[in-house]
Amino acid sequence: MNAPEIPAARLLGVFTPGTPEWEHARSGLVITATDAVAVAGLSPWRSPFSLWHRKAGTVPRETAAPTAAMKWGTRLEPVIADVFAEAHPDLVVQETGTWAHRGREWQRATPDRIVTPAGGGPASLLEIKTSRLGEGFGEPGTDEVPAHYRCQVLWQLDTLGLGSATLAVLVAGQDYREYVIAYDAAEAALLRDQAAEFLGSVAAGEPPPLDGHAATYRTVQRLPDGVEDVVADIDPGIAESYRAAVLDVQRAEERKVAHAAAVLAAMGTARRCAASGRTVATRSVRPDGTTRSLIPNRTYMKAEEAA
Repeated sequence: MNAPEIPAARLLGVFTPGTPEWEHARSGLVITATDAVAVAGLSPWRSPFSLWHRKAGTVPRETAAPTAAMKWGTRLEPVIADVFAEAHPDLVVQETGTWAHRGREWQRATPDRIVTPAGGGPASLLEIKTSRLGEGFGEPGTDEVPAHYRCQVLWQLDTLGLGSATLAVLVAGQDYREYVIAYDAAEAALLRDQAAEFLGSVAAGEPPPLDGHAATYRTVQRLPDGVEDVVADIDPGIAESYRAAVLDVQRAEERKVAHAAAVLAAMGTARRCAASGRTVATRSVRPDGTTRSLIPNRTYMKAEEAA
């Protein structure tokens, strides 16, 4: 089957993730959809700081093994694509590769699928996701999706010059949903401007400021080349901020332990506890019946956080 015509972009190739060809198409002073999410400060996995150092080549590429969720997401992608195709027999669903915008060679995207009407018409995109609990997703059929997914999709639409995309999501391994995201020119322009400014900072050797993202800390850990047995005299303000943060964590942990003890005492011998009909926590026990740990219910915790 021939690749659909995409006037705004050119197909660089179809590359297997992790191969040198795939890495080459995504490396250097280019911004992919995944990169755009990090530049915008929306990525759960990367920060602007960590991405900057990766693009600047100041730290080696991380080669962490894929998580179980990543492995299952990859395995389930063709299955979810088949479900979408069965639900839309009037559409042609095609695998695709890595694209570059014709006017902005640095703007790259690798969408999961390209969709075209069987009788002819404008193409659209299909992005495929899995979610354990469906956090951040609204009612099916809407465009209420987590912010980092919306950013990723808008970047892909802008790169290929397309007007809409469907996000096909499998929640908890059994709940299939579809969300439709329309192209937004103003949002796309903002993402482009941020990306261009970011690439300019890489070329100028000016990294973004430090932040609290875990990826930033991992990057800083990997920046020093070796160690010298000397004492570094740091700014007292930095030292005091660090001390205050450590104390905050210690005090928060003490409060958590105290409240966990109160919950366990209130539970008695119960396996689980609930408040106003909502599960709060579950008790993990040892063979002798004593408590090993108190496991908070994530849904309840997030609901309380949002409130």
